[in-house]
Amino acid sequence: MKSLKHALVALAGVAALVLAGCGSGEPITGGSDSGSDGDHDSKEITIGFAISTLQNPFFVSMKEGVDEAAKKLGINLKFADASDDANTQSNDVLNFITEGVDVAVLNATDGEAIASSVEALNKAGIPVITVDRTSEGGEIVAHIGTDNVTAGEVTAKAFFEALGGKGKVAILEGVPGASSAIDRGTGFDNVLADFPDISIVAKQTANYQRSEGLTVAQNILQANPDLVGFLSMNDEMALGAVEAINAAGKAGKVKTIGIDGGADAVKAVCDGSLVATVAQQSKVMGSQSIEQAVKVAKGEKIEKLQPVDVVVIDSSNCKDYL
Repeated sequence: MKSLKHALVALAGVAALVLAGCGSGEPITGGSDSGSDGDHDSKEITIGFAISTLQNPFFVSMKEGVDEAAKKLGINLKFADASDDANTQSNDVLNFITEGVDVAVLNATDGEAIASSVEALNKAGIPVITVDRTSEGGEIVAHIGTDNVTAGEVTAKAFFEALGGKGKVAILEGVPGASSAIDRGTGFDNVLADFPDISIVAKQTANYQRSEGLTVAQNILQANPDLVGFLSMNDEMALGAVEAINAAGKAGKVKTIGIDGGADAVKAVCDGSLVATVAQQSKVMGSQSIEQAVKVAKGEKIEKLQPVDVVVIDSSNCKDYL
């Protein structure tokens, strides 16, 4: 599937990238023992999975899906956590090439930054599957994830309706450059056109982090005392905003919505702290990506775009997801 010559060319390319400005990356961590219930062929397959970060429950759930599928199929898994650092992820991919994985599955920290790594994998003859976040360059065999434009549209519509279709709203944005942040923002904008009495008074990134969501929301609340809501691109930032709202004594007056369907967010929906969370099925993404990678390693053809459905979890159904 891949030639030594091509691998060496790719290695040289990635090494140049590293020397050009990338720091020393963390070694590839972990790995999964081959399961006992996979077939014989799968035991010869090595899949490299590079995740953006495990500091977010959404991606922890994704890893659970990865591990379960890897064990079920009996493959050799090389797993790498970039801790949201694009340079570290570049080095993780370099290690994948060095170790000769059969297929690389990438959950990018940054859609633009990962492009060079995808191109290096292409030169090495290693097929690439992206999950949740896609690459802005290079050739991929398939992308598995939520249609984030649709997720953004569903979230914005549910939120604006909960606000009665009017008021001043702030948007908490995800990691700049991440395809999920770009696409969810597009979805927000698409729906905003149908709600002329909703006014967006602030847009600021909190990098998908709860702690940053708290700080950013505090500043926005101080600058906009008549704000009625935070439209957040994920649950963690929304939960940070809830903390800011409570600290400001505005619980019940300022509403918030999230995306991802994490456990903490579902609890917050049930206790009334969040209007809703639009659930992505990250565990399904993780397991599906491994299943598809194994098919690619065996030479089978797969669909290039594989969307995973979203589910709106609000007060009417939150107990079903606790």
